[in-house]
Amino acid sequence: MSRYYASNIPFINEISGHILFAGGKKIRPLLAVFSAKLCGLNTDGKVYDLALIPEYLHAASLLHDDVVDGGKLRRGKPSAYEIWGNQGTVLAGDFLYAKAIELATRFSDIRIARTIAETVELMSEGEVLQLLHAKEPNFDEKTYLDIIYRKTTALISASCKIGAVFAGGDDKEISALSDYGFYLGQAFQMIDDLLDYTADSGELGKAIGTDLAEGKLTLPLVAGLEMAAGAEKERLLLILKKKGHTKEELDWVRDLLDTTGAFRYTRQKAEGLIEAGCGILDIFKPSWERDVLKGLARFVIERRK
Repeated sequence: MSRYYASNIPFINEISGHILFAGGKKIRPLLAVFSAKLCGLNTDGKVYDLALIPEYLHAASLLHDDVVDGGKLRRGKPSAYEIWGNQGTVLAGDFLYAKAIELATRFSDIRIARTIAETVELMSEGEVLQLLHAKEPNFDEKTYLDIIYRKTTALISASCKIGAVFAGGDDKEISALSDYGFYLGQAFQMIDDLLDYTADSGELGKAIGTDLAEGKLTLPLVAGLEMAAGAEKERLLLILKKKGHTKEELDWVRDLLDTTGAFRYTRQKAEGLIEAGCGILDIFKPSWERDVLKGLARFVIERRK
């Protein structure tokens, strides 16, 4: 990461480094590497260069997301735009997108560059869709899934796919790992939604209730609106339409989503996706690499941040 992210302009490096080296789980690079290994790659060090691509894309999307959403904290630190302003942060994000695409073109298989280009397009669409649906509590689970497919799932699926392509996996293997990444990505976002209400803010690295404050209708809210009735549903709708929320309102929403079963529904949905994703990996022979990927899937369900 230190070798490839650098720009000739120190200001860009300062902002990019703020997000790239602030911690994070680095799940997307891990998925690229272990997908390649599962498809038979043994020693090619270039797989680690490949693994940088989804991490740069992810970092770029976080820089842009915080500007759009107004998030104050990212990975336990002030968001980049809080330090350097909106303009510099957006442009540094643009640089990381460009760097990821440039890296993708260094590999001989055109499918890698094509997958990355398609993923950037989907991620941009996801941001726009989320913006359009903010503060509109009348869309259904299908719309929610469409948004998270673009915002989160596409990149996680692409991380697995480019690893398989790089290693020379056959069509069946590439498809299986892409699908595994799809299920993993869906579940990852659902657990993210859940943690926004149930995690410890110190562990999570951002304020609890951020999604509610930003007007994001996450799966617990979609399910809660479906399950609530009468006065509770009306109050929830009123809170969702507000621009600011008190601690008492956040506590009330959290309690409602818990008692209606919205939290339980979200977790069960994510667990089902993880089970499906792990099942797909059974086309591969038992191996340490397969176990690692299944372990990563279980980590998605068990994580606290």
